[in-house]
Amino acid sequence: MEQDLRLELAEMVEPAEWSWLSPHATRDALVVVDKQLDLVDVGYAIATDDVTKVNRWISEALLAKPTAQQMASWIEAERKRFKALIVQPYVLVQDSVTP
Repeated sequence: MEQDLRLELAEMVEPAEWSWLSPHATRDALVVVDKQLDLVDVGYAIATDDVTKVNRWISEALLAKPTAQQMASWIEAERKRFKALIVQPYVLVQDSVTP
């Protein structure tokens, strides 16, 4: 079952542009995932309510809501790309180095 959920989440990771993500930031549902973490691992921890793991990542600043400065820079960066994963009610995003 764990493996099934991980595979399902992995298949749901999609590229996204800031213009598509900004409405989620407006409703305070956007979560920035540090590149040290695997997006699917974070999605799995949230989906399975692994509070200990999620709280540790938050305390280590590996998971955070985007700052006003980050959002301003993303608006400036035309065609900024992210990897995104929706785990209701959140949208998890990670900087994408590939265009």
